[in-house]
Amino acid sequence: MFPGKLAVLFGLGVAAGLIIQSGDPLDSWYPVWRETGLLARAVVCLIAGASLFTLGWLHGFLFGPLELLRGPDDVGYIVENGRSKAQAANEVRRRRRTGDLPPVYPNGWYRVLDSHMLRRGEVRSVTVLGEQVAVFRGQDGEAYVVDAYCPHLGANLAVGGQVVGNCIECPFHGWQFQGTDGKCVKIPYAEKVPDFAKVRIWPSCELNGQVLVWFHCDGEDPQWLVPEQQEITTGEWVYRGRTEHFINAHIQEIPENAADIAHLDHLHTPAIVSGVDLRYTNSKTWEFLRHDWKVQWEPEAEPNKHCSQMLVKHALTVFGSTWHLLDVCVLARQVGPGLVFLLFEHSFLGRGVILQCVTPVEPLLQFVTHTIFYQSNIPPLVPKFILNAESIQFERDVMIWNNKKYISKPLLVKEDSAIQKHRRWFSQFYSENSPQLQHQRNTLDF
Repeated sequence: MFPGKLAVLFGLGVAAGLIIQSGDPLDSWYPVWRETGLLARAVVCLIAGASLFTLGWLHGFLFGPLELLRGPDDVGYIVENGRSKAQAANEVRRRRRTGDLPPVYPNGWYRVLDSHMLRRGEVRSVTVLGEQVAVFRGQDGEAYVVDAYCPHLGANLAVGGQVVGNCIECPFHGWQFQGTDGKCVKIPYAEKVPDFAKVRIWPSCELNGQVLVWFHCDGEDPQWLVPEQQEITTGEWVYRGRTEHFINAHIQEIPENAADIAHLDHLHTPAIVSGVDLRYTNSKTWEFLRHDWKVQWEPEAEPNKHCSQMLVKHALTVFGSTWHLLDVCVLARQVGPGLVFLLFEHSFLGRGVILQCVTPVEPLLQFVTHTIFYQSNIPPLVPKFILNAESIQFERDVMIWNNKKYISKPLLVKEDSAIQKHRRWFSQFYSENSPQLQHQRNTLDF
């Protein structure tokens, strides 16, 4: 429970106790209180509760992590004519043309959840790449990922399933499957467990405070490792918050932004205070504040051909003058199709990283998280401000992605050459058997 809620409950409890308790226990100590009426006492106690609530909120604001968790319909749609957000979003999804799409699930590593969301002995249900998986932490402290559906009669292991040792137990008949290899090791009512009784396991790893799974359409083993951010492992950088967004677009649209240098000067130059609704971001009110961007994108060479780098130099101008105190250099390193390390370094504000993770939920629905880790000796308000600013800029992109279609042969000019370069680089994550989105009977069936 949040500190603020505890404070309110405490304050109200004290108020109720002082008002209704017979004997008036404070009488012997506080003559002034004894002479005060019940209504005045109630007001004093409610003020005390409100003060404690305010202190709790202030503590969370100053020292707690920032967590902005957007729903699928919260961002990127224009709501008009009395419609709800969900109605507006569904109408866009229904009417929008998808274009000639690449395969919908590239090969690579994807985040399933953050480490702190999975306690020892706990199981969670997650949808990833169109599949239901059960993610559980065994008594050995290791995180395991298996197909959610029991091969016996199809019960969902993550809904009512229990962790027994390092196994997941089916809630339907009590079958137990090992997290290490998926083999069934116990059937309560059977004399012998068949050798072929097993559930599919997903190759997984846990580092940088996240549990990730490997996907390859042909079932091949991982072809590269996720780099470890040593400052997170050693505790030099600590968790300061995360954001969550759902994006109604093809996964390739999101990392392609790194090579679309021209869009930064048009979409992201208006100050963050002008908001995320693209109809109003160019408001004259905030014209005196501008963001300036200098960007360069390049793929990496062997043995890291699955990586690319974008160098961003950001400056804030106020009435045409640059505030060098807010100059920030960001190295955005893309690792495979679903992971980006946004490394911040500032002479005064310190160092940290935002982990951007793009995980396909369905063919045209992406779940994107931004998780920030920052120097522990820097006040939490600094990384929280950075994360919030990143979220505002990102939500402008979301409004574009949610309403655009993918164009396989775009009309480009010379200055857009990095986009084609990026598409050639990204194509390495597709194989001959990579899943495609099929058009059938005027619907989208996968």
